[in-house]
Amino acid sequence: MIDLNFKEKKDTRSGFGDGLTELGRTNPNVVALCADLTDSLKMGNFKKENPERFFQVGIAEANMMGMAAGLTIGGKIPFAGTFANFATGRVYDQVRQSIAYSGKNVKICASHAGLTLGEDGATHQILEDIGLMKMLPGMTVINTCDYNQTKAATVAIAEHDGPVYLRFGRPAVPVFTPADQSFEIGKGILIQQGSDITLVATGHLVWEAMIAANELESDGISAEVINIHTIKPLDEEIILNSVKKTGAIVSCEEHNKFGGLGESISRLLTEKFPVRQSFVAVNDSFGESGTPAELMKKYGLDASAIVEKAKKLLT
Repeated sequence: MIDLNFKEKKDTRSGFGDGLTELGRTNPNVVALCADLTDSLKMGNFKKENPERFFQVGIAEANMMGMAAGLTIGGKIPFAGTFANFATGRVYDQVRQSIAYSGKNVKICASHAGLTLGEDGATHQILEDIGLMKMLPGMTVINTCDYNQTKAATVAIAEHDGPVYLRFGRPAVPVFTPADQSFEIGKGILIQQGSDITLVATGHLVWEAMIAANELESDGISAEVINIHTIKPLDEEIILNSVKKTGAIVSCEEHNKFGGLGESISRLLTEKFPVRQSFVAVNDSFGESGTPAELMKKYGLDASAIVEKAKKLLT
């Protein structure tokens, strides 16, 4: 059984803020830009300690992306922060042309992603951002699961040469990964070995997959659990090794089922090792206003939904 005991809950956006603050103290080339959401993205400490390296651009996200691209020319490492909806959908042309096509070393840091944004509703709950960003050539796409992993990822991407999309969230969630972890871009994490089915999850769904694995074990089903924090480049080896044992896989993500992690896995399996697959994801719809827990349940993204999909796949 997976140990589900944890000491605290913290929001992943605070992991980003603390990681950025650490970078401000250790890497003089790191600069930060924000589109009028400094408090929401927990960028205040970086701003306080490094006022000359912080740029408040206001509600002008397209300009922010252009500024970030330009700053890289002088050797700076810009971290551009805003809500996920504004970091992708609102500025897609600027990200595509000025950052991805140009191969600029910009870190696009996106908070308040997915349904767990909660009460702000469908207009802000972007569920298409992973698909938008993973289709851009050369763009690394990361979706972290808890505070510790988000902080580690924030520090790690400063050393990565090239554009990165880092996705994190608003609500407080269990902190269950090690504080001293080494974050390796493109390498999934095996949480538990299993023999009957593979649960591959990303972001907030990693914790739900862990709960689901324990419930499945109580019913005599051995689930292998994998944390895929990097959606692009995808860790193909860890997924293929797992499905060659289990012969079935459930992909779990807080994203539209079209264009997300599940579709990347489907491509991989079709090309290299076809097995049965089921998807825990939003079924091609927008969200709505509600608490994160209410929305995760209604849209079929919680542990009970994972258990249901897993059992159905095995029948």
